Amino acid sequence: MYPAEFEYFAPHTGDEALQLLDRFGAEAKILAGGQSLLPMMKLRSASPRYLIDINQIEGLSTLHRDRDRLFMGALCRHADVAASPVVREHLPILLDAATLTADVQVRNRGTVAGSIAHADPAGDWPAALMAVDTNLVLTGLRGARNVPLNDFLVDAYTTLLEPGEIVTGVSVGIRPKPTGGAYVKFEKRAGDFAVASVGVQLDLDGERCTNVAVSLGALGSRAIRAPAAEQVLQGQAPTTDVLRDAQRLVREAAQPFEDTRGSVEYKRHLAGVLFGRAFAIALDRAHGRIVDTIHL
Repeated sequence: MYPAEFEYFAPHTGDEALQLLDRFGAEAKILAGGQSLLPMMKLRSASPRYLIDINQIEGLSTLHRDRDRLFMGALCRHADVAASPVVREHLPILLDAATLTADVQVRNRGTVAGSIAHADPAGDWPAALMAVDTNLVLTGLRGARNVPLNDFLVDAYTTLLEPGEIVTGVSVGIRPKPTGGAYVKFEKRAGDFAVASVGVQLDLDGERCTNVAVSLGALGSRAIRAPAAEQVLQGQAPTTDVLRDAQRLVREAAQPFEDTRGSVEYKRHLAGVLFGRAFAIALDRAHGRIVDTIHL
C-alpha cells in the first residue's frame, strides 16, 4: 500500500521543528530514522497530515561520554552505538541491543531515541535500556525536561511524551568496574521482533553481585523489571540455588500474552532460559572475560 497524502517539512533548527510541531499538533509526526513510522504509514495504521523531518538539524547525531554518563542524540543510529569504543568497553549491553536490532539496513538508519519513543513492547532498546540507569531528554517550546525511562514508558505504544515535545536525547549511566551487562533475545527468524528478551546488568564486590538489574522485553505491554529476582541476587554469590530462585522469580515477573509467537507458558519458560544466558554473559563480562554478542 501507499501512505495517505501528507505535507513534508525539513527544518534546519530545533526551534523551527518545535514551532512546526506546535503549529500542527496531533496531525504531525517527527521523522528521524523512519524505520517504525514509514511502515505504519504504508499500512495506513498511521496517517499524519504533516511530516517533520529532523535529519537536517545539526547536533542531534551526537554520541559522547560526559563523565559517568553516555549521551546519545535524537539522530544517533543503532549502527553508531555498535561502532562506539565507549559502548564496547563500558556498556556492552547496548552493543548487544544494537547488533540484535532488525537488519543492517534498519540499523544504519533507525535511531535509538525513535525506537524508545515508538514504545513497541517487543522493541529491543526499551528492554535493554531498562536494565541500566536511563533518562530521556524531552524538549518542547517551554524547555527541556529529564524523565527516567521507567516513567516514560506508560503502556504499549504509549509514553509520557507530551504534545509538542521531541525526544532529543538519551542519557545512560556508566557504572565503575567491575561491572557487566548483557541483553539476549529469542526470535523466530533473524531480524524479527523478540518472542521474549532479557537484560541483566550487575556489579561485583568480590564474588558477590551488587546493583543487580533484570529487565524483560516482549513479556508484557511494556518493558519491565523483575524486582523480586533482583532482590534475591543482591549481595549474593551466584550459586546454583540462588540462580534457580532468581530464574523462578523472573518467570513469575513475566506478564506475556498469547499470540502467534507462542503461548503464555512458553514465553514464561523462555524468560527463565534467557535470564540464565544473559546473567552468565553479564557475569563473564564483569570478570573481564570478553564475550561477543550472541545471537540466539
